[in-house]
Amino acid sequence: MTILLILVSAIFVNNIVLSQFLGICPFLGVSKQVNTAVGMSLAVTFVMALSTCVTWLLQYYVLMPLNMVYMQTVTFILVIAGLVQMVEIILKKISPALYQSLGIFLPLITTNCAVLGVALMVVQKQFTFGGEAKMLNLGESVVFAIASAIGFGLAITLFAAIREQLETSNVPKPFKGIPIALITAGIMALAFMGFSGMV
Repeated sequence: MTILLILVSAIFVNNIVLSQFLGICPFLGVSKQVNTAVGMSLAVTFVMALSTCVTWLLQYYVLMPLNMVYMQTVTFILVIAGLVQMVEIILKKISPALYQSLGIFLPLITTNCAVLGVALMVVQKQFTFGGEAKMLNLGESVVFAIASAIGFGLAITLFAAIREQLETSNVPKPFKGIPIALITAGIMALAFMGFSGMV
């Protein structure tokens, strides 16, 4: 039941973009076409799950035992940057086609604050399930990271689809471009607030 609550909460109720306001830069910048939004969301899912797993292990088996929790943010940033570089190198050797299709998305993930935000959340924030607050274990942390990435992907893909439709719509001249995109994002955030009664 806890896993289901984590999934629903991270995807819909506490959506990383529309509720937590993390990952706004790629949300606005990479959401002009659906195919680029899907590519970005797949890359974010992979890196977010991998980095959350590694940073959780570092937090509980290195930083806390050595009393170096104050190095948490710097360590996590270095881990995320290193993982993105490692994934880029491995993909280039193993699957050049996938590497070409991801293209610019892998370097963009290094600067995506949603990846760092989720890694920090799972080790700092207490989650409430059934009235009981607790820290997430490794498995729950990875599920939370994957669900957060799915929520990110859902938001950015829906936003990209709406923006593609807006390109052919008769939008008043002062609202064309970024203004109508921000209004649309606000309306999407309001729509996702409707899920808040679920969990």
